Amino acid sequence: MTRNLDLDLIRTFVSVADSGSMTVAANRLHRTQGAVSQQIKRLEDGLACQLFIRKARKLELSREGEQLLAKARQMLQLNDDIWADMNAQSLQGVLRIGVPYDLVTPLAPAMKAFAEAHPRVELSLVCAASPELGDAVTSGRLDLSLVECVASEARGEVIRIEPLVWVSCRGSAAWQKRPLPLSMVDERCAFRPVVLGALASEDIAWRTVFESGNIEATAATVRAGLAITAWLASTVPPDLETIQPHAAGLPALPAFAICLRLPSTAQPSALAFARYVRESMSNNAGVPHSRLEKIA
Repeated sequence: MTRNLDLDLIRTFVSVADSGSMTVAANRLHRTQGAVSQQIKRLEDGLACQLFIRKARKLELSREGEQLLAKARQMLQLNDDIWADMNAQSLQGVLRIGVPYDLVTPLAPAMKAFAEAHPRVELSLVCAASPELGDAVTSGRLDLSLVECVASEARGEVIRIEPLVWVSCRGSAAWQKRPLPLSMVDERCAFRPVVLGALASEDIAWRTVFESGNIEATAATVRAGLAITAWLASTVPPDLETIQPHAAGLPALPAFAICLRLPSTAQPSALAFARYVRESMSNNAGVPHSRLEKIA
């Protein structure tokens, strides 16, 4: 006998898995917590297994839940792709996109291609730090967003993973100074706690030369040899250089993931835009492989 999965239950399951909370998932899905809990129970009853385990104040996936999650994402993506294809000609309205400051240029090809294919959709771009952008998607202030996070802590759809590297002006000796002069984009930047934590683990004193939401101003202080910074490998301008951490006596930095955040009930234009992002940015698409190989 053929049995069909309820995609509404699957979408709720993925939302709870991503957030680790029935309450947060309920807010994202515009449902009550009780309704979300009932949907998870219906899915568990239908599959005859427990999908979540409660630990402290957070829900974690059971072994069966982990097995289901990857295929559940595939099901939802296929479903959403079909809807996006069938409704491509009717897409219109405003699409609110969030992006960290350093990913504006990498995102530009996707925005250009989408705008040409869907001229009736008005793109509205919001630049901010990743934590703020993630909150904006959850609260409904953005329709989708790219966010950056440590690869080992990534949640949701990972578009690509690449190294976080130390960056300096060519010929500058700023990396040799103590306290180490740092130029960071924003105090809420996802890189900041990682960079400062790495320096603290090596007992390297540091001082802030510049902090701003303007990445060009940050780059200017590095170009002037006043400070060093940390950026994703693919975003380092060609006139600046990466610093090999061990040779410079600096701590190695972890890989970062670029993740796509969409609400579980994303609008068709957001689903369509997400496809352009995957095509142009996924798994090192457009990343200078020679740079990644050199750093690795």
